[in-house]
Amino acid sequence: MTMLLDQFAQPFDFDRLQQIVVVNGAIGRLLMACLLGAIVGLQREIRRKAAGVRTNLLICMGSAFFTLLSAVLAGDANPDKGRVASNIVQGIGFLGAGLILHNRSRVSGLTSAATVFVVASIGMSCGAGLYAAAAVAALIVILALELVGLLERRANLKIYPLIYEARGHDQTNMLASILDAMDKVGERLTGVERDAIGEMQRVTFPLTATKTQHERVSGHLLGEPAIDSLLTFRDPEED
Repeated sequence: MTMLLDQFAQPFDFDRLQQIVVVNGAIGRLLMACLLGAIVGLQREIRRKAAGVRTNLLICMGSAFFTLLSAVLAGDANPDKGRVASNIVQGIGFLGAGLILHNRSRVSGLTSAATVFVVASIGMSCGAGLYAAAAVAALIVILALELVGLLERRANLKIYPLIYEARGHDQTNMLASILDAMDKVGERLTGVERDAIGEMQRVTFPLTATKTQHERVSGHLLGEPAIDSLLTFRDPEED
């Protein structure tokens, strides 16, 4: 009891108040990083990407925390306070490389890897207290992922994959019709899968092309008498 009273009797410690202010500032920076990382991750989650809300939130928060720790670990006497933070770029590079896949004669995951790289920089900005810059960067990322991709498709600049499923009752004639439609748009037919459900025959194949080419293929196939119905699905490997 006496020791407790002695502590209250001592003069107020301004260093302790300063520590509290610093800790509260650090918490605010980490929370801001979590918020912006989650916002970017939500867009990726809606698009059903592997790196979603949790991944981008943790990357952004971790980058902010490492940025904060970099100056703390360096100490006041060390002028090099960015040594730990500088290694974030290398670590994120390894993480992004794991998202890039080569499949079906094409590369996927480049946009996801680039998003992870930018989210790390947003986290570093939050860790440095540059809230406005971090918020603007997050807004630019959202606009780039949503609007730029839409404009590329509208302008017929971007190729994207679709999975076509033709249904009918004569599989041989359906394959001949599909091959003819692909020849007319100058695309090679690959990855064909065939199966039957009762009397209904299904032929499935992927096609990576521009919006105009997809519309031409769909138009040709819908006009074929051997094909009763035609469905298209988004390729799960689309970036």
